[in-house]
Amino acid sequence: MALKCLDTYALMEIYNGNSKFADYLNSSSIITGETFAEFYGVLLREHGNDEAEFWYKKTKFLVKNVSFEILIEAIKFKYEHRKGGISFFDAVGYIYSVKNNCTFVTGDKEFENLKEVEFIKKWLKND
Repeated sequence: MALKCLDTYALMEIYNGNSKFADYLNSSSIITGETFAEFYGVLLREHGNDEAEFWYKKTKFLVKNVSFEILIEAIKFKYEHRKGGISFFDAVGYIYSVKNNCTFVTGDKEFENLKEVEFIKKWLKND
């Protein structure tokens, strides 16, 4: 089974209780440090320090460091796709996934038709 690299979108869907993402917090998933930092920042801003720290402790075993080379490739990828509005954090996660034979898990429409992507549409309350 290929490793799944979760983006911030996926982490927020897990946080929000989306059942489509529920099984991704396990040893077959990873989170880049940059992606986790973005997720932590969102939780800190919207829900406070205690919530951010809770999720840090819950998911830190999944966090992987990213090499400088991956960061440079991510900047290039972001530049090449600048009209698509891809964030730096998402570019890092995607490039990490491609370079490490992982599947990038997201619901961000910018990635829907790219290779090595598992695209999951946003959860609707009626689902």
